[in-house]
Amino acid sequence: MTASLLDDPRALLRHLYDVAVQRALPLRNTAAHLPAPPKGRTLVLGAGKAGGAMAQVVEALWPAGAPLSGLVVTRYGHTPPRPAGLAQRIEVVEAAHPVPDAAGLAAAQRILALTQGLTEDDLVLCLISGGGSALLTLPCDGLTLADKQRINRQLLESGAHIGEMNTVRKHLSRIKGGRLAAACAPARVVTLTISDVPGDDVSVIASGPTVADATTCADALEILRRYGIDVPPAVRQQLEADALETPKPGDPRLARCETHLIATPQQSLDAAAGAARALGLRAYVLSDEIEGESREVGKVHAALARSTALGRSSFEAPCVILSGGETTVTVRPRAEGQARGRGGRAGEFCLGLAQALGGQGGVWALAADTDGIDGVEDNAGALVTPDTLARAAAQGLKIADHLARNDAYGFFAPLGDLVITGPTHTNVNDFRAVLMT
Repeated sequence: MTASLLDDPRALLRHLYDVAVQRALPLRNTAAHLPAPPKGRTLVLGAGKAGGAMAQVVEALWPAGAPLSGLVVTRYGHTPPRPAGLAQRIEVVEAAHPVPDAAGLAAAQRILALTQGLTEDDLVLCLISGGGSALLTLPCDGLTLADKQRINRQLLESGAHIGEMNTVRKHLSRIKGGRLAAACAPARVVTLTISDVPGDDVSVIASGPTVADATTCADALEILRRYGIDVPPAVRQQLEADALETPKPGDPRLARCETHLIATPQQSLDAAAGAARALGLRAYVLSDEIEGESREVGKVHAALARSTALGRSSFEAPCVILSGGETTVTVRPRAEGQARGRGGRAGEFCLGLAQALGGQGGVWALAADTDGIDGVEDNAGALVTPDTLARAAAQGLKIADHLARNDAYGFFAPLGDLVITGPTHTNVNDFRAVLMT
């Protein structure tokens, strides 16, 4: 098997991606962090792309005789098949991501309602993963679901990084930014979370519904101004008057809250690096916190790959360079009548990488989202090979045209270079592997 993988760069890169995803699965990471059953009842609440898988693991591990109930919301199509014989005690519903919908609104309303009547003898087990911001949508007073959808869409297309987006989301919500935890008081709140954000800041993951928030209404206003995003006048007035402020560090309502990171991007990158080394291949982890425009990050990786392939860097080929984080895509204006481009961060990274490599020999790459979905498409990401540009030219595909309209999907699909996995039931964000043979 080792020889076949080393002789097949595509299979090798996919193997490293699969190892990274496996490391982040809830089944592998939950047991060590589960609290003991309380004197009272246990209520499970949650949101995120890994929500369905996390709920099933809790059901499997929780003592059969101990009370357990609750509600978790995940993305459409992201509820894993139920294992044979596993009784369902936690309800799982599905909603839209990355732009919220009425199903997400209804789920958030129900989740907040379930916190009523909790006592200090009760335990609230919160299962939080990436995607929770869109899935757990409960707009503040004066903001409609349509308003929230528009603002969310504009943030996604603006190039704002995840911390900025979630600062706005927290202050326009009745459940994010620590508000869910505050509603659970006086019960004990234990949050198990899978990180999908650079730096693993638990207050940013899913907009931190159970974590104190240090950002302010003024911060949210500045971000809205910076990216030219309007909110209804009544909501702007509330922000200016600090009327939409979130629970801050030291808030007594959050005194019985604790949070455990059960899977992180760095762990997945380290696992992939270990798998490469086990095959006899050198592996270097750049960082799990890389941010910036996807295409520009692709160009930087191309520069590293070229210098390594030419023996001009501190990395020694043959090797693989790994990185993670959360890049962004600024959606370019479209010409009149031009079709909207398709693709997400991983595909756009691959476009930038392939263009900058210019057909450099001996360099292969895979970039994919660990949740299995790149943006809103059906692929996780894409592959770049030494002959990507040559094969594209043979089909009349111009990479500059596809970059201009953010159309990574339309470029890589005809080449057969999309990475398609289906939902993975976890999410530790971007995975990138650049192989120099």
